Amino acid sequence: MKKNVLITGGTGFVGKHLTDLLIGSGYSVSILSRNKKENISDIFYYTWDVENQVIEAEPVLNADYIIHLAGENIAAKRWSAKRKEEILKSREESIQLIYAVLKKNHKVPEAFISASAVGIYGAFNGQAICTEKTPIATDFLGSTCQKWEAAVDRVGSLGIRTVKVRTGLVLGKDDGFLNKLVPLFKWNLGSALGSGQQYMPWIHVDDLCRIYLLAMTNPQMEGPFNAAINDNTTNSIFSKTLAKLFGHSLWLPNVPTFVLKIMMGEMSKIVLTGRRISSDKIESMGFEFEHKKLEDTLKICL
Repeated sequence: MKKNVLITGGTGFVGKHLTDLLIGSGYSVSILSRNKKENISDIFYYTWDVENQVIEAEPVLNADYIIHLAGENIAAKRWSAKRKEEILKSREESIQLIYAVLKKNHKVPEAFISASAVGIYGAFNGQAICTEKTPIATDFLGSTCQKWEAAVDRVGSLGIRTVKVRTGLVLGKDDGFLNKLVPLFKWNLGSALGSGQQYMPWIHVDDLCRIYLLAMTNPQMEGPFNAAINDNTTNSIFSKTLAKLFGHSLWLPNVPTFVLKIMMGEMSKIVLTGRRISSDKIESMGFEFEHKKLEDTLKICL
């Protein structure tokens, strides 16, 4: 009998790729979504409503593994007080909803694996390389990730092995943040942002999905793991590489910091700051990145 993996946020960018990988690896997949969809082969859809704390218990109780990807897009809207609350609740309260079902029914899946983000180390620029032991920041990004991961720890208190995947910028074809940049760079209107020296730790979506699969199957994996290439890509390097692939060179000046702050408000921190990330811990688990070179990876994505 096939083992079943429950994915929250399974209809999103990463979720779709992860579902394909899991099905191809011999698993069946259950997906919790806001809207009911028709089941397809080994993919089964269920509904939940995080805001009203309503969930179908069946997929949680049938799951051998749970992968939690759900959460409001942190870069979709300006960070008003209300938006910040929505971002946090979508991560924290969704895990609490699953936790309640697990606890009530004494269900102990083989692992609970949750997305997190390298933003846990804060919005800053500098040469320091962040490892999983780097102190958690107290700014909005850091505190949001800290509460997100604390909710995962609560699941772990039930005797469930938990893994937190601290993800960098995810690259993939026809989706993700790259999708917003392609039109500008295609028409030679792209440029670096701010100083251009802010680091951009990145990962190809296929490698990210393979990390989730490894987290399921390797019982030695527990706790936080950085999921990003450690190649010291800066925004300037990224921008020049993307322009090159369209046959251009950057000719426009960097978008000034003050302009981005006016346009994006506090949310500008996600494009004006960046940090170097160590991938040593995930690689110590035997994981090998298939997509290591930025230019080659961007070619695949385009």
